[in-house]
Amino acid sequence: MTRTPVPRSGIDRIAPYRGGESRLEGRSDALKLSSNENPLGTPEAAKAAWLEVAGELHRYPSDDHAGLRHAIAEVHGLNPDLVICGAGSDEVISFLCQAYGGEGTEVIHTEHGFSMYRISAMASGAAPVEVPEVERQVAVDCILDGVTDRTRLVFVANPANPTGTMIDASEVSRLAEALPSHVLLVLDGAYAEYVEGFDGGRALVEARENVVMTRTFSKIYGLGGLRVGWGYGPAHVISNLNRVRGPFNLSTVQLSVAEAAVRDRNWVRRCFKENAACREWLSRSLAELGVLSDPSSANFILARFRDEEEANACDAVFREAGILVRKVRGYKLPDCLRITVGSESDCRRVVESARRFREAQK
Repeated sequence: MTRTPVPRSGIDRIAPYRGGESRLEGRSDALKLSSNENPLGTPEAAKAAWLEVAGELHRYPSDDHAGLRHAIAEVHGLNPDLVICGAGSDEVISFLCQAYGGEGTEVIHTEHGFSMYRISAMASGAAPVEVPEVERQVAVDCILDGVTDRTRLVFVANPANPTGTMIDASEVSRLAEALPSHVLLVLDGAYAEYVEGFDGGRALVEARENVVMTRTFSKIYGLGGLRVGWGYGPAHVISNLNRVRGPFNLSTVQLSVAEAAVRDRNWVRRCFKENAACREWLSRSLAELGVLSDPSSANFILARFRDEEEANACDAVFREAGILVRKVRGYKLPDCLRITVGSESDCRRVVESARRFREAQK
């Protein structure tokens, strides 16, 4: 009998991550609002950096990411020695699970939390533990109730995806204070730049030995296609993550373009301002049509419907109009649709389609 290689136990139970749809059959003008991408695109400084490194592609990239780490530290007021870079914040999340998870351990994520927490935990051999949220918001007490002697990591996205909700600094501090010292709290700040004056958890990271924050260039910097992210944590944690990080996990292009992007503070301010205005108008206009959403602190809103049937019916109208949004049944929100905040014209197109949907129901 011929035998085939067998993966480690549990790998076959991982449901692969699926990104938002980007194509709509029969439409060349599909409006993609399914992946929380920046409608303004990529800053010009980042595009210029891409061209500048074209003649260096035969060279290996830096293995310590020094240029990018120092740029991140300069912009955000951090210690560059405590910054680690990865292929998106997803890779940093994976490093954390590789280094601190494993067989016999548990990793906590919340009910509607980003699915890569569960996937990365299982890939490391750890058992993912889901804890409830309250009205689509992270609940500190529910997390603490889920902690056991086997817990090694707790993942909290703030602002959260796909809900857009956010817990305040006092609650995050209460969570950090109450967690046992052997548990690492990971604050995922993928959408931190969309919150005015928010440091993503920097103060907590610097005050404690068991808190890490992660960030990404995929959202406000418009570099989703390039895959660059970073983390910031205590020296002993970053040292361990660098032990599992590949030496050349980021290319010369990724490093140079991300460095140019992070230094462009005018771009961030512009994107923040435009997103805030369009988000407020979109959520208010949809609410006037009876499509409610929780206050969002990100670059999307989570539109709520009466039930899954109504959410699917509205999605069908969107698709007929060439608009792609994100169904979130996999996040245990079958009666919701996540809608990226696009440009002003994009938002108007969404609202007009929602209006047609409501009128058809009468």
